[in-house]
Amino acid sequence: MAGERRRRGGDGPRERPRERLRERDPKLRQQQKPPRGSGWGRTALALTAAAAAVALGLAAAAAEWNRWSEASRLVTPHPAPPAVPAGSTGPLASPTYFWGTYRPHVYFGMKTRSPRAVVTGLMWLQHGGNLRHTSEQNDGVSRYGWLMHDGENFGVQEIRDEGLVLRTEFVKQPGGDHGGDWSWRVTAKMEGKGPAPLLSLFFYVATDGQGMLRPVLENGTRLAAVAGTAEELGDFTLTFLPPTGEGEEGPKYARYNFLAASVPGLHRLTDLVRQSLHESSVFSPPGRPRRRFFGVSSTGGLPGEPPRGQLLLHQVTLEPPAVLEVTLESGSAAGARRGRLAGPALSAALAWHTATFEQRFEDTFGLGARGVSLPQRRFAQAALSEMLGGIGFFHGRSLLRSERREEPVPGAESTLFTAVPSRSCFPRGFLWDEGFHLLLLARWDPALARDILAHWLDLLNADGWIPREQILGDEARARVPPEFVLQHSETANPPTLLLALERLLPDAPLPYLRRLFPRLQAWFEWLNRTQAGPEPFTFRWRGRDTDPERFLNPKTLASGLDDYPRASHPSAQERHLDLRCWMALGARVLAALAERLGEPLALYRDMAEALSDADLLDRLHWAPELGTFADFGNHSAAVALRWHRPAPVPGRPPPAPQLRREVREAPRPQFVGALGYVSLFPLLLQLLQADSPRLPALLGSMRSERQLWTPFGLRSLARDSPWYLRRNTEHDPPYWRGSIWVNINFLALRALHSYAQAAGPHRERTAELYRELRHNLVANVFRQYEATGFLWEHYRDSDGTGQGCHPFAGWSALVVLAMAEDY
Repeated sequence: MAGERRRRGGDGPRERPRERLRERDPKLRQQQKPPRGSGWGRTALALTAAAAAVALGLAAAAAEWNRWSEASRLVTPHPAPPAVPAGSTGPLASPTYFWGTYRPHVYFGMKTRSPRAVVTGLMWLQHGGNLRHTSEQNDGVSRYGWLMHDGENFGVQEIRDEGLVLRTEFVKQPGGDHGGDWSWRVTAKMEGKGPAPLLSLFFYVATDGQGMLRPVLENGTRLAAVAGTAEELGDFTLTFLPPTGEGEEGPKYARYNFLAASVPGLHRLTDLVRQSLHESSVFSPPGRPRRRFFGVSSTGGLPGEPPRGQLLLHQVTLEPPAVLEVTLESGSAAGARRGRLAGPALSAALAWHTATFEQRFEDTFGLGARGVSLPQRRFAQAALSEMLGGIGFFHGRSLLRSERREEPVPGAESTLFTAVPSRSCFPRGFLWDEGFHLLLLARWDPALARDILAHWLDLLNADGWIPREQILGDEARARVPPEFVLQHSETANPPTLLLALERLLPDAPLPYLRRLFPRLQAWFEWLNRTQAGPEPFTFRWRGRDTDPERFLNPKTLASGLDDYPRASHPSAQERHLDLRCWMALGARVLAALAERLGEPLALYRDMAEALSDADLLDRLHWAPELGTFADFGNHSAAVALRWHRPAPVPGRPPPAPQLRREVREAPRPQFVGALGYVSLFPLLLQLLQADSPRLPALLGSMRSERQLWTPFGLRSLARDSPWYLRRNTEHDPPYWRGSIWVNINFLALRALHSYAQAAGPHRERTAELYRELRHNLVANVFRQYEATGFLWEHYRDSDGTGQGCHPFAGWSALVVLAMAEDY
């Protein structure tokens, strides 16, 4: 840089001839003699200062350009052709998947795969109780979930709420150019004996920025139907049929209310309806006492909030038992329609779809042929169905932040078709969860799984990054704590989508794979570039928590294993074992994909071989002193959380004590002694050969009750670890520090099943371990479902009790594949 300043600052080459002329001519020397107090020294200083200022200005401009360029790339979609071709999700190109239960955050509702879709849904209110609409973790609904759902045309769900049993069923009927027709049946009855409480059911239809709805009233009070039109739906009619008794008996006495209102956004529907309820309506069946109930007023809205769409709502108030039906009929399907899908016709359609679903389930998983009991088969059907019923379609912009800029920016407008981990806790897309979801979906419906995988790859930005959590649209954002909305551009997530692609690869159409290939290359290259470790063939998760005093062990959210213990002091010298194994898997799958497409594969094949090299893996990650594979980093095991009272401030109340980390022994570069899931990754992703001398140690840790073995599955962290079941902060209970997680247990079963079939010295031991682990895992997940009605996020290692979020029919539904021994 100094040389650059010298060359540019003095214009030396043009001045030197004049200097030599003055040297030869005394008169010129006298004429050109500088006056006292000035001279070349001062000029040179001025020129140097000016050059330095210019250089600093250029450097600042370059830095600002880099920041702008990075921010621009952050929000710019990747330039490769889209993995989901334009128009391929519309009603003509994909009528089967156009309508669906794509609103996983509500108990029952449907929408289309349109960016600004018309939505339909159900709310209910037992008078004296709470209004129900969105599925919440702790709202008192004792059980709910899909019992059957084929992901396409049919579903049956049961909801139990304080003595009320609701059965929600739907059937789709193809026809026309706009996705065809569908019908709902909602059956309400009470458990036990005694007088039935008043029950209000609210059926609604709403728009989100486009479309028009017109109410069709009967006797001026009952909303008999809604006539509507929308961009991708064309003209349609939604009809609310009068309620009947059970068994398609005659009419059921009911009172009706309706609401027509503007809505500021779909995320405000519950608030709008709740605000519209007033205890001014009267239920007066013939010969029975009159009762007041909460009914909606005919018009309403949320004052002060600009409207963005319409809401039309039909309230039916009655005493259970009762059956209610709703039909949607597409205008373009009128010519093909053989009659309204209601009453006996709907009953016949539901019976046919039920029998078809059960036969397809048996043909796919073969549980009956394996001798699995009927209750366990019903459980497996429900686990698959809850995942299928939890698929959602989302549209919006993520909130992103580049590490070079403080201000968050909205990402590109995106759509996402995806399963979700949990309808109550996490009704949105999670990158590393989705790869596990797709393992099950690929077995049930490969075309559906391919479509979802392509949607995820279309989220790539220009750099090749996919945000780990997809919070698209107001409804999704309304369910996320503000501190988790922002997605950081350095944060990765395990590339589990490649697990699913490996399963889909043999039978996937070549044009589909060609669309995916450049995007997968860009994603893998981004991971390889941004998550590189301190040495060749090492990798490090970016974005670990940095507060040195707050966390017992700073979290690594990027890894998906959150609070799993890593090096106590995050640094650039860390080597993360699990990430290295994920990269080996990625290289292996991309090599296979390139070979299938006839593309150059040497780069990926060589990388896969290097990352699977036993000697290199040993050198970088085998800890002889621990007898296992491990992370490496700046680490101290002598850390603990202690209560500290901050110094008082004069004139203020005494500050509350704080739980802070104390380090009793200085950290040093070493392997991290945290035996658990991370230690198993060379086995889990099958980097080890069947005759590897490291397998006995890992198998021993898996089978040791002092370490990872339980009667319910493998625990996430060894019981003899200093971090076992330890809190990470005052407010962070242990998460991946001892609980049993189905996704990692599934990877363990998958690997053991493979090793048990390979020739080698450990074949019998892996086969025995596989049988025991499979029995323990399946039996416990089934037992907890029978006891609670839910799949759970994770399971307590001491007694197998379900913990965390429920229902959690994301990766916990992989138990179906374990039951079928389908890996």
